Amino acid sequence: MRPATAIALLWLVWVVTWIAAAVWADPAQKRATIGAEVRYRIFWLAGTVLLFVPAHGYEGRLRLWTPTLAEAWACIALIAVGLIFSWWARIHLGRLWSASITAKADHRVVDTGPYGLVRHPIYTGLLLALLATMVAKGTVWGVAGLALLIIGIVMKAKLEERFLRGELGPAYDDYARRVPMLVPFTPA
Repeated sequence: MRPATAIALLWLVWVVTWIAAAVWADPAQKRATIGAEVRYRIFWLAGTVLLFVPAHGYEGRLRLWTPTLAEAWACIALIAVGLIFSWWARIHLGRLWSASITAKADHRVVDTGPYGLVRHPIYTGLLLALLATMVAKGTVWGVAGLALLIIGIVMKAKLEERFLRGELGPAYDDYARRVPMLVPFTPA
């Protein structure tokens, strides 16, 4: 199997299973406004389109580097690690998970498992997988797409932080003081 095919398959399996698993989630009791969410979603959409533009056939200035076969497979391993980490976080969160920013019945701070390492482990896993995808592609489009996706992810994480502070109060403030936002083993 070629590295590009393996990358496409990893992402395809992740997207299909991620969407299918939405039935696990409890219904929302409260949501962030559509206006607040549309901002980060624009960055996500533009970044996804740019990052996943096919990399083959680029010449000259559009291709910044060409990874060796070993480097490409190392990127594939990192993509898999990132996607698995995001799944671990989603499974650990259980029925409290939501694609949009919501509060569920019995919403509480989850600070065990991957949530003991970072406050937003799904995003941490995705950032690792997205970075490795960009490195494997080696294109200007990949770099631009990753930059937009990072902006969108940070925007959503910060919006979630404000929302959760409003819903969970001091318990979330305490959690935020103890656990870093996106990068494990860094100061909170």
